[in-house]
Amino acid sequence: MFLDKETYEKIHISPRELKEKIDKGEDFILLDVREPQEYNFSRIKEKDAMLVPLMKLPSVMDKLPKDKPIYVLCRSGNRSLQATLWLMQKGF
Repeated sequence: MFLDKETYEKIHISPRELKEKIDKGEDFILLDVREPQEYNFSRIKEKDAMLVPLMKLPSVMDKLPKDKPIYVLCRSGNRSLQATLWLMQKGF
């Protein structure tokens, strides 16, 4: 999946930027689209994440707020990119 620079800059956040947001106590949803075993192996302990494996994302869409930022993460970036683009198509 290839993105133009403008779209990439709009949806990408670095680990450092995410840590700063956590440290500042900013209000956002951290959406982890990995499988449960991946989440149990390694996760961000400073912020509770909403664990929703990528294939189950459509079934929880109505539980996601549209009034606050949602940061999506996975192991390598592929699933989080798919989830982010899907959420954008759905108005998030």
